Amino acid sequence: MPWPVTPGSDMIRARVSQTSAILLAVGDLLGREIAIDELLARLVDRICAAMDADRGTIYLVDRAAREVFSKAARPNELGEIRLALGQGLAGWVAESGASVNVPTTTRDARFFAGVDERTGYSTRSILAVPMRDRAEEIIGVVQILNKCAGSFTLEDERLLARLAREAALAIEATSVYAELSSGERGSIEDRFNGIVGDSEPLRAACRITSKAAATNATVLIRGESGTGKGLFARALHVNSKRHDRPFVNVDCAALPASLIDNELFGHERGAYTGADARADGKVDAAAGGTLFLDEIGELPLEVQGKLLRLIQDREFHRVGGTETVKADVRVVAATNRDLERMIVEGRFRADLYYRIKVVELMLPPLRERGPKDIARLARHVVLKAARRHDRPIPRLSSSSMAALVAYSWPGNVRELENCLESAIIVMDGEELRAEHLPLRAARPSGSEELALEAVERRHIARVLELCDGHRARAAEVLGIGRNTLTRKLARYGLNPRAG
Repeated sequence: MPWPVTPGSDMIRARVSQTSAILLAVGDLLGREIAIDELLARLVDRICAAMDADRGTIYLVDRAAREVFSKAARPNELGEIRLALGQGLAGWVAESGASVNVPTTTRDARFFAGVDERTGYSTRSILAVPMRDRAEEIIGVVQILNKCAGSFTLEDERLLARLAREAALAIEATSVYAELSSGERGSIEDRFNGIVGDSEPLRAACRITSKAAATNATVLIRGESGTGKGLFARALHVNSKRHDRPFVNVDCAALPASLIDNELFGHERGAYTGADARADGKVDAAAGGTLFLDEIGELPLEVQGKLLRLIQDREFHRVGGTETVKADVRVVAATNRDLERMIVEGRFRADLYYRIKVVELMLPPLRERGPKDIARLARHVVLKAARRHDRPIPRLSSSSMAALVAYSWPGNVRELENCLESAIIVMDGEELRAEHLPLRAARPSGSEELALEAVERRHIARVLELCDGHRARAAEVLGIGRNTLTRKLARYGLNPRAG
């Protein structure tokens, strides 16, 4: 609907432009593993700035408890505030779905004075609007207090409604949304966006991540393949003081041993044939930020020595160079290898091992996280996969959920994601059933690794067939890079057409 022409139309259009810029600034956080409370707090800050309001709160709806609870507030003096649906103006908006603009709280019987009584704050005016998801379900309320100059106007109400709509879409992009939709009480808490679950092993990993993120300590992330080591590495970075500097990922297993040194540390001109100019490496690229060394157990011994010096002395030499280069990087490493055994076998340096495990972060396999985490992850993955492929969001049948919970998940979260994404692509109808799931049959103990390779080969072949052999599309569906897919194709003897 076009904006009404009024004497202040230019100012309103300027504020609309400002609002769009604010929402774009928030959008760059949504794909990152930032703590959800922090993400929403930044959103509240931007809304208050756009609306010239003194305070603001985002409430979310807890359907199981029939309450609204404050998920982010500026300032946050009381921690979580819970109101029954219909209680206070926020509760009334959540229940009725209507916006409210109250210029004087003393004249509105819906105003709940309990919060002011506990904080000593004096609320003069309130503007509150519902947040609706794409299905038009009310998932929360955006409430702002006390306009800094004058009272909230009709234009303010329109702007806040637009902001609330975008805020709802932002929340839909976080991992908390699937839990809001399920109505599971007690599972909605401060955690890292994209890290889904509520089991004690996962909570323990998140607690260590929070503590380690606040420091510059070197972290070693350990866990089976597919447990989310890269996800936690990014969470360490984006929740640290280095969050506005680069996060550089080096897959040590993806590079030939002869190239790793050059890839990490760069080279000087004339270092070898064809080195016509000096080139920076990944350490240079990560300056001021975080260098993530995935599969660190694959590093050759000679490169391990250079890495030890980097971590210990914060300096290095480029290939072919003699000049000492200073480096300000935080190192986070990950492995699924038995480093202790590799030390005994002479394949990994003991001094480097102790340098990289200042903080050791153990990620639990999915089978140890319990059925509730598997169910939550399944709902989250189905929601994301359906939207990614522009498919209707299906219901998970009781048979499919039973099959998911009963399965041992040797490939962990990655296997669960691939399994459900494959099902979303091939299924018809509104219900995802057990027969849609490409789960392998139970195997005898001791054949898990071979069985997982067979499952992966079968799954890649199936996705390639669905993508007509197009590698780029298949890599996107599988959630891996094209280079990784190319290596797997060679490993499994699959030869689709290029693309």
